[in-house]
Amino acid sequence: MGVTKTQIFTEQQNDLAQLFKVLGHPARVAILQYISNQNACICNDLVAEIGLAQATISQHLKELKTIGLLKGEVEGKSMCYCIDIERWTAIQKQLNQFFNTTKSNCC
Repeated sequence: MGVTKTQIFTEQQNDLAQLFKVLGHPARVAILQYISNQNACICNDLVAEIGLAQATISQHLKELKTIGLLKGEVEGKSMCYCIDIERWTAIQKQLNQFFNTTKSNCC
């Protein structure tokens, strides 16, 4: 979608579209599932768990951080990632609102 076209949609519509775009890759879903079951996660753990190259994992982590789902801290030479619970809760609320206002209209 072109930058000029996003202005005709609401902020909520643009936010949801960006969220769905980022979550549209199965590796990112797998990363979120893995991290959400940990207290914290170092990127090297993800390489072994997910089975993708370090550079690929880093790119996926960057995308997840961009929409605020992850936060990270430098620990020595590694980056430690965890779920940003505040953002996670806000997204959950936003999705619940989206699905709860959708009417059932069977054809």
